[in-house]
Amino acid sequence: MTALEARERRGIIGALDTLCGIDAHDGPNAQKSQSMSEQQTPPRPPQRASPFRPESIRRIGLEKSVMADLYHFLLTTSWSRFFAIVIVGYILMNLVFAALYLLDPGALEGGTGHRFFDAFFFSVRTMATIGYGKMTPKTGFANILVTIEALFGLLGTAMATGLMFAKFSKPTSRVRFSKQVLIQRRDGAPTLLFRMANERSNQILEAQVHVALLLDETTKEGERLRKLRDLRLVRDTTPTFGLSWTVFHVIDEQSPLAGMSSEDLAKKNASIIVSLMGLDDTLSTTVHARQFYALEDIVFGQRFKDIITIDAEGVRTLDIGKIDETEAEPPEEQTSARAAPRAS
Repeated sequence: MTALEARERRGIIGALDTLCGIDAHDGPNAQKSQSMSEQQTPPRPPQRASPFRPESIRRIGLEKSVMADLYHFLLTTSWSRFFAIVIVGYILMNLVFAALYLLDPGALEGGTGHRFFDAFFFSVRTMATIGYGKMTPKTGFANILVTIEALFGLLGTAMATGLMFAKFSKPTSRVRFSKQVLIQRRDGAPTLLFRMANERSNQILEAQVHVALLLDETTKEGERLRKLRDLRLVRDTTPTFGLSWTVFHVIDEQSPLAGMSSEDLAKKNASIIVSLMGLDDTLSTTVHARQFYALEDIVFGQRFKDIITIDAEGVRTLDIGKIDETEAEPPEEQTSARAAPRAS
């Protein structure tokens, strides 16, 4: 074998086989080497945080106040935090108005004699426009406060209702991605693949998936950039997405992964970003889903188990709980898989 041929045989699969405990050399000692490498497989590096999560990114130079973008904060916060904010805000607002009523000792009449509690519960009734009738404002100052508080109550109810409706009506997808990306030999060529499943019983129409490789690169001028390299897929659209969908990228000469070793990927801080978009046939709105895969999520020498079964009556069963389950490839496929050399 010439030096050029040997160089061409080296690629992303062969270079990373050792890292994943898979022997990548042909010959009579292949099975023995594979057994030894499985025993000496190094532990997987700790999982990196997804860049889609707010806690994985530190932003500086911005205004720290939540009030700068309060609507977006309330719309994207969790339901538990949202209700906690509403309840605490409601109590604080009534406490403020109760304190204002106490500024005038004769502001209210018909109370129980406990001034603070009378003022607080009168504020609650006024803000909620309940009006039981036993307690009434007595002075002009109290009537002015009642007018202002009634306005605040109407505005607060409208805003809380609008935010709750916006959170409820926000279109969401229930797409589950496999936790790992596999690189295996498929149809005679090394292929990167992962799969997705629709957790709802409806259809996502005209679904489109886009996969990109994210790399750190340095320009000739020394400027460091984070660049996206699109990965060409065997199929990136489907008319209907109702069960599962396995996405394939063939690592050929045109692939950004061609000719790259594990060291190259580690130096470039490589990761894979997946985005899915389609039309929800129930809501008739566009839904999105996304997934982030770090370098340590790439697994070699494995293939996915089938998660769809068909019974005697022709009914298909989708077992989404097994979407991450894999099985070992035949040894001959593991040892013969090679990525194509990078095109010159």
